[in-house]
Order: sequence, then structure tokens, then C-alpha cells
Amino acid sequence: MLAEDNIVLTTIRQRRVVRNFNEEPVTREQMLEVLRAARWAPTGGNKRLHRFVAVLDPVTIRLIRTVSPGMSGHPKGLVVVCIDWDRVAILGYRGPRQIFDIDVGTATENMLLAAHAIGLGAGPVTSFSKEAVSVLLRLPDSITPELMVILGHPVPRRPEHQSRPQTPTRLRDLVTWEQFHLRDRL
Repeated sequence: MLAEDNIVLTTIRQRRVVRNFNEEPVTREQMLEVLRAARWAPTGGNKRLHRFVAVLDPVTIRLIRTVSPGMSGHPKGLVVVCIDWDRVAILGYRGPRQIFDIDVGTATENMLLAAHAIGLGAGPVTSFSKEAVSVLLRLPDSITPELMVILGHPVPRRPEHQSRPQTPTRLRDLVTWEQFHLRDRL
């Protein structure tokens, strides 16, 4: 099967970060579809150390937005991706923390792709007060928010507001085969 005919590869190429949403609400079923995709993301050792807090309440979203300088636009839903440190302790994990960041990243990408596939716009948010979000969502001390995915129905972009193309760099400028050579950086 050619890549052009593959729905997954087409979705990957078409997905964009969306930060401007119309007023149409995100439904609970749409949120569940996005969360189902997160559940299927690969995790280190299949340990499933993350937890997800789904938020559809407009007041809660507005409050979270006030402590999230990285959140532009007015999302109609959001998912807070968290790490469950009690589960980390129970499993006795003592490795590097970056495995958790990778798990958060794989779950996030699955959510972004799922949102696009069902007609929603989505974008990651990493600039927010973890402490304030924890308080607003009444998270126990053992659960820490790591990243948020904002969701909504995208406002069509006008040509004059188009950002630079998704792939400004050619693949050959990003890939080195077999061994890295200094000349590859020039």
C-alpha cells in the first residue's frame, strides 16, 4: 500500500496544532474518543503510569486558562495528562524520569491524531502552573499534571493568517543515514 493511500499516514500529514476554536461545544462522546486513543498509546514497559483528567466544564476551563500562559484561544474541552507517582512507587520504578515524559508524549500524539480524525482541532499546552492546575482540579499530591491538550472545533484559517508550512525542512535536511557526520550539519 502506498503512503498516499494510507489513512493513518494521511492523518499524520494533515494534522495541525489548532488554537482558535468556534463556539460549538466538544461532546462527551468526542472526548471519550480522544481518551480512548490516549489509552492505546505505547508506554514504557506497558506500565500505564499516566492518568487523564478530562474537562468540559466552561468555568473550569476558563479558570485553568488564567493560570496557563501557553494556552491561547478558547478551547471547549481539555485533557490534562498526569503522572501517577503512587503507581510509580508501587511498581518500584527507579529509572530515569524521561520515560514518563515519553509516555506523556505518546499519549498526547495519539490524542492529537484522534482529535483530527474526528474533526476536532487540538493542540498541546506545556506552559501552565502545575500547582494551580492541581488545586483547581483537586488532584491528590501523588498525581501531577504534566501537559494539557486543548480541544475544540477549529475556526477555518484565512490565507493571510496561515503560519509557515508544516514541513519547512526537507527530509534530507533532517535525516542522516548510518553515521552522523559534521558536514551533515552544514
